[in-house]
Amino acid sequence: MAQRGKKIQDERLLLALACGVTVEAAAQAAGLSKRTAYRRLEAPSFCQRLQQVRGEMVQRTSGMLTAAAGESVKALLALVKEGTPPAVRLGAARALLELGMKLREQADLEQRLAALEAAQPAPHGPRTKGRTW
Repeated sequence: MAQRGKKIQDERLLLALACGVTVEAAAQAAGLSKRTAYRRLEAPSFCQRLQQVRGEMVQRTSGMLTAAAGESVKALLALVKEGTPPAVRLGAARALLELGMKLREQADLEQRLAALEAAQPAPHGPRTKGRTW
């Protein structure tokens, strides 16, 4: 039963740390001492898990932003239309141009990277001494 409690505390600590809370506040939220939290952070496996949790959070956030992108572009396009105050239209036009250029640049980089990866020879498996299989 003690292991289960430790696991729950570790998960709470990981989540709080992944959200950017200070170690002290994360320890308190997890029901741990500050020293225990710092000791957990000294463990490579804990740090690896923290990076994994942060990566998962970034992936989810990225997905949500991607899903909202279409509506955001529609909103900016609506602001560029006649009848919108000039300062607002200018801001929307700038945003559309900047975002369009960044998106184009990202797409170009992805294509170039894919081409470079395709041109690389296939990696060989691990070498084994004296084995031919």
